[in-house]
Amino acid sequence: MNSAAAINQTEIDQTEIDHDDSIQGASPDRYRINWIMNLPFLGMHAACLGAFWVGISWKPVALCAALYAIRMFGITAGYHRYFSHRSYRTSRAFQFFLAWIGCSALQKGPLWWAALHRHHHRNSDEKEDVHSPLQSGFWWSHVGWIMSNKYEATDFNVIKDFSQYPELRWLNRYWAVPGVLLAAACFFFMGWPGLIWGFFISTVLLYHGTFVTNSLCHMLGRIRYKTADTSRNSFILALVTLGEGWHNNHHYYSASARMGFFWWEVDISYYTLRCLSLLGLVWDIKKPKDRVLKMCEPRPRVETQYRG
Repeated sequence: MNSAAAINQTEIDQTEIDHDDSIQGASPDRYRINWIMNLPFLGMHAACLGAFWVGISWKPVALCAALYAIRMFGITAGYHRYFSHRSYRTSRAFQFFLAWIGCSALQKGPLWWAALHRHHHRNSDEKEDVHSPLQSGFWWSHVGWIMSNKYEATDFNVIKDFSQYPELRWLNRYWAVPGVLLAAACFFFMGWPGLIWGFFISTVLLYHGTFVTNSLCHMLGRIRYKTADTSRNSFILALVTLGEGWHNNHHYYSASARMGFFWWEVDISYYTLRCLSLLGLVWDIKKPKDRVLKMCEPRPRVETQYRG
């Protein structure tokens, strides 16, 4: 199998990263929202009102639930645990598949998403953090930042390990293509109910299911490990996000593909990755070592850098 890890899979020693003001500064542009440019995003929410027109039936609702789960996996296991943290390995073909599924959630491209997320980990809850509720409040951390003019560009310097792949750069540029094709498929196979429930409502639920990790997971829940930020663990949010709700665990040891460190911490994305490993589609899935699970002392903000 052609390993995507052919990119230099060797991890560099973890070192503290200097604050990067290239992504976020103190300028007023940070909080400036271009409402015209965000009309498609707002329109997705408005389209959900079509549910009053098409009504409720089990097939469209089942499609909504299925596409929510599949695309949430594309975000959690693809965009987050793979492209952002490289917590497991896979083939070049399957990494493109993960990126495609993630793009179908219409949360922009995989390189853009991963680059911003790496920046978040290096500056979590500090003034340089793109979406910190501690610094900017709930609304901004939840949805305001993604509507801002300031964060449109992809910082390819932060994501050199994956930006070398032309197919990923193409998908990062034309990230809306998978979502548009999915919308067309929903309409083709199930008509207006399929489009409203399977695509619009499912996608909006995905938006906010993902965004709560940035906002509520830094506000509500329990703190097991002493980290340099306000990350928290939440069982409810872990169910909504297929495992991302174990956010304090993740910020304590971000290299792990398993975010539910203990058996009672439900992590559906991790269980799915284990199943995929049995099929040979992913491998080298990282988990926290026993010594990490037993640690309770504060850790410095240390994040891994990756070279292309």
